[in-house]
This record gives sequence, C-alpha cells and structure tokens, in this order.
Amino acid sequence: MSDDPYGTRQPTSHERMAGRPWNESYSNGPAPWELGRPQPAVVRLVSDGAFTGSVLDAGCGSGDNAVLIASSGVPVLGFDVAETALARAREKAAERGVEAEFVAADALRLGDLGRTFDTILDSGLFHTFDAGERAQYVVSLASAAKPGATLYVLCFSDADPDDVPHPISQVDLHTAFDADSGWTLGNVEATRIGTRMHANGAPGWLATVRRN
Repeated sequence: MSDDPYGTRQPTSHERMAGRPWNESYSNGPAPWELGRPQPAVVRLVSDGAFTGSVLDAGCGSGDNAVLIASSGVPVLGFDVAETALARAREKAAERGVEAEFVAADALRLGDLGRTFDTILDSGLFHTFDAGERAQYVVSLASAAKPGATLYVLCFSDADPDDVPHPISQVDLHTAFDADSGWTLGNVEATRIGTRMHANGAPGWLATVRRN
C-alpha cells in the first residue's frame, strides 16, 4: 500500500477540513453518514422507476443505495475513493444475492472510467466539494453521462445551515449546473436526508438534472 493515503489525487476540501482521507472514515465502524440502509429519497426514486438503463452511483460508500437500485433489475456501477467502503459494498451485494459492480475512482476524473451511463445518482457527494471542486465535478460527471442522461443530486440544503456540515443553496445548484456546464437543472425539491445525527433527517434538496 502507498504511504500516501490520497494516492495520485489531491485531497478534497472535505478531506482537508476533516484532516483525514475518505478511506479512514470507514475504518472503525460505520462512517457518520452511513445509515445501514438506503436513503429514503432513493427508496422513493426506485419505487417511481427513476433509475433506467445503466446506472452510476457516484460516491457509493458502503453500497446501500447501489444494492437497492441493482435489486430493481438495472445494471449498477458504484464508485468511491474509499477502498474500505467498496469492500463492504461488495460484501453487501453478495450477502443479498444482488449483482452490482464497485470500483475505485476519482469523482473529479470520471472520464478515466471509459464508460457512460443513462442515470446517475449522487447521494451526499456533491455537497462535500467546495465551489471550485463542484465546477470540476460537474464537468467530470458530464464525461460519464450519455446525451439525455438524468442525474439525481441528493444534498444538504441551507434551510438550517448551522445544522449540517456542507449546506448547499439553490443558487449553488444553479451556479454549478449553469448554461455552460453541459447540464440543465430541472426540479429542485426540498426533502430530508437520513443521518445518524438527525432523528428526523437533515434538511436537503433532491435535484433532477438532465445532460444536454
């Protein structure tokens, strides 16, 4: 194993703020954002048939969302930079008899995957980036999206900015997915995001974005 916990990439703003790489978040039990089950908003999307064609789960963590989506019968690739999370995700898929693929990848270099997808889920990754990283990330996502692809972004909102670590405003969403981004921001719905620190969930947005 490399002595550099970040490998060939630069640490993200979240990692600099936390003082440790993503991989360490999963080393001693569940990460703070891990529920042990899919996000309620993702359960609803699956029930509504929102995930069609090939699906990419961006920042899949330990795989709860990806395994649920795969169980609906669509092919899913989940990626994360945390190998500890990916190992658990593969275990969950095997335990539940679900076929899902999990790979290590850098969210800011998704062109390296060499694949494109019809539907993309971002559950809790977008809001961990600062403004500059979000601009890079949106371009990276576009490189992995087929024309007309749908992206669902589930992120913390600024409804109660002191209650969440990375509040995102609607202005932030519109800025990231502007006319020059290759994406069109559609519906932005207020929702709740399950966390281990919020009994009734944290304030969030569920944004629907289309690849041009």
